[in-house]
Amino acid sequence: MRRTIPVVVGSVEEHDFVDRIEALGTARANESVVISAQVTETVKRVAFEDGAVVRAGDVLVELTSREESAQLREARANYEEAVRQHDRAARLRRDGTVSQAQLDERTTEREAAAARLAELRARMRDRLIRAPFAGVLGMRSVSPGTLVQPGHPITTLDDIDLIKVDFSVPERFLSVIEPGLAVHATTAAYPGRRFEGVVRAVDTRIDPETRSVRMRADLPNPDHDLRPGMLMAIELAANERRAFSVPEESIVPLGEKNFVFVVGAEGRAERVELDTGRRAAGHVEVLSGLAGDEQIVVEGGSMLFPGSLVEIISTTARAEADDSGAAAGQGG
Repeated sequence: MRRTIPVVVGSVEEHDFVDRIEALGTARANESVVISAQVTETVKRVAFEDGAVVRAGDVLVELTSREESAQLREARANYEEAVRQHDRAARLRRDGTVSQAQLDERTTEREAAAARLAELRARMRDRLIRAPFAGVLGMRSVSPGTLVQPGHPITTLDDIDLIKVDFSVPERFLSVIEPGLAVHATTAAYPGRRFEGVVRAVDTRIDPETRSVRMRADLPNPDHDLRPGMLMAIELAANERRAFSVPEESIVPLGEKNFVFVVGAEGRAERVELDTGRRAAGHVEVLSGLAGDEQIVVEGGSMLFPGSLVEIISTTARAEADDSGAAAGQGG
């Protein structure tokens, strides 16, 4: 009589699996700009404090403008006079008192005066440096009396109500990543705290050197706790699915292949090759190789050979497998 080998068997179960993707990224402001001067002039007034929250259009710095103010008053008076002269010529033209050429000349004078007035108004606007969007100001680098030139940095302005994080993931995940995926982010500055966001965009190109694809996520930041430049640990949950699984201890590896033993006819062990996927909480995802109704050897498989006679001494409880499966759905 041939010797039988005692084994513990179990059933193929269905469990929830998800691809958990981890990466590192750097926080960036939603909008960011260096506020600088556009003309060569002396700072007359600094209208903000370091770290102030400002609205779009708020005046930050006023530059000296006495000469331009005088020129603006002169240009406005010239324009008003040109308008009066044009209107008078238009009335006289209707009466036939002046020629069309004279009216055309007054029209040209009016348009020239309007252009000069617009030019000076633009120059005056250049002397009022305003916030281009709402945000938080950095440290100021000018004081009243400072002579600034075009491009001279005055301060920084960041919109940090929303933080953007750029990071890269291996190209093998390209088929399961897309805009809208949930993102969980952590940073060393706030241990134990998670920041929630979504993927905004996936780059159109793969880096040929790293074989990775660049992604961008948006993290709401209403309390301004996150700051540009922070190192962020990113976690994505993608490709949620329900699939066959077997206990991890039932897997018998041979070289680069994975097998399980199935109890077949007459109580003999049959070795079945599996194509496996994710491992989670003691379970291994089965991509192919099992139909789902097999009895698999959970314990004792290392002693078996194809065709071995087995003696089933115990069966793993389905309830235990279901509990483990619930845990597996949370892993990756």
